Amino acid sequence: MSSGDWGAVPPTGGARVWAVGALVQAVSDTLATRYGNVIVKGEISGFTRAASGHGYFTLKDEWGQASLRCAIFRRALSQVDFNPGEGQLVEARGRLSVYEARGELQMVVEGLQRAGAGALYEQFLRLKARLEAEGLFDEPRKRPIPAFPRRIAVVTSLAAAALRDVVTALRRRVPHIEAIIVPCAVQGAEAPAQIVDALARVAWLDRDARARDAQGQGIDTIVLCRGGGSLEDLWSFNDERVVRAVAGSPVPVICGVGHETDITLADLAADLRAPTPTAAAELVSSPQAQSLYELGALAGRMGWRVRQQLDRQAQSLDNVALRLSRPAQLVGRYQQRLTQLEARLAGSLRESVASARHRLTPLPTRLERAMDHRVAWTRQHQEHLGLRLAALDPQRVLERGYAWLGTFDGEPVTSVSNVQAGQGLQVRMADGRLDVDVQRVVPAKTE
Repeated sequence: MSSGDWGAVPPTGGARVWAVGALVQAVSDTLATRYGNVIVKGEISGFTRAASGHGYFTLKDEWGQASLRCAIFRRALSQVDFNPGEGQLVEARGRLSVYEARGELQMVVEGLQRAGAGALYEQFLRLKARLEAEGLFDEPRKRPIPAFPRRIAVVTSLAAAALRDVVTALRRRVPHIEAIIVPCAVQGAEAPAQIVDALARVAWLDRDARARDAQGQGIDTIVLCRGGGSLEDLWSFNDERVVRAVAGSPVPVICGVGHETDITLADLAADLRAPTPTAAAELVSSPQAQSLYELGALAGRMGWRVRQQLDRQAQSLDNVALRLSRPAQLVGRYQQRLTQLEARLAGSLRESVASARHRLTPLPTRLERAMDHRVAWTRQHQEHLGLRLAALDPQRVLERGYAWLGTFDGEPVTSVSNVQAGQGLQVRMADGRLDVDVQRVVPAKTE
């Protein structure tokens, strides 16, 4: 039988032997008969649109434990009223078959409609909203990336193509920059914990480098990267532990995960998002040739400024040398200047003296008038005080018929309680003194 015969080959021992193509065709026919028209619900993963217009993707269940390869041809795809995307929960209507070239089970989709946002995508949106409310994605908290780093850390898998892209870009653009590779898994259940641990190791390396470096130079920037993939493939970078580690890193982080259309929560929390790993390497490094060109331009401008300043100083020196070459003329010019200044000074002194005399002329007359006025006021005030003093003179009181009563010791008697019968007292009057003896003391209340 020729190789083109897809029928069964009679076995030599009686068992039926199938040709590969015949068995695949038989299975395909069985599937078409048993599952001629089915509707399958699942999440889209890895959707691609070929140049022919056909679409290819995988349907996964919400737990990610089962998947089904799907193909939708251009005519059917043109009738879909939405853009199929990663993580969308859809209902696909079609028929099951076997792709003969690879012997794979596939579904030829004839109709596609939305069935929801998809479990993973819904989880993504919920976590994004919660972390955004905490301020982890706010622009003001993000730090600028150093324009000219001396040491960077690359956090990714050693087996990732992204690592080769980043290293190639760094070698091409900035071969003088030290790059430290901190390996970790970037996909799978163990990836989030390893990424968090890698970021912690970079922070420790940064502190250690600053302690040992004479200039306190540590790690300037972290490049966190991996290549493209489906939402499930990139899910490690949507893990809350990774997002918080990126936001809390003491070293600025550039995140380049997936392709340009892939957005993860780690991208939003990073200080700078790069569309691809290669772009991340380019953002962290200015090309060496460009830096050398700019330094050369600065050196040229600096040299021109120095020469310009030297030319000005040389011209000034020539002027001084020319003046010193004829000292007599210079001395004569200064003597003439000095004579002018002396004349101006003498004139200024004469004007000052004349002005002072003019101001002093009326002062004696004003001083005399002020003194006369002061003397007259003082006399009048003195007379007024004399009259007030005379009015208070005790002698004047005695002349009006009053007498002063006191003891022989000179103490005044102001109350009968201070006097006893038989006590001697002095009575002073305007024209003399009486010495008297008290015969009886009569208080006012018994009188």
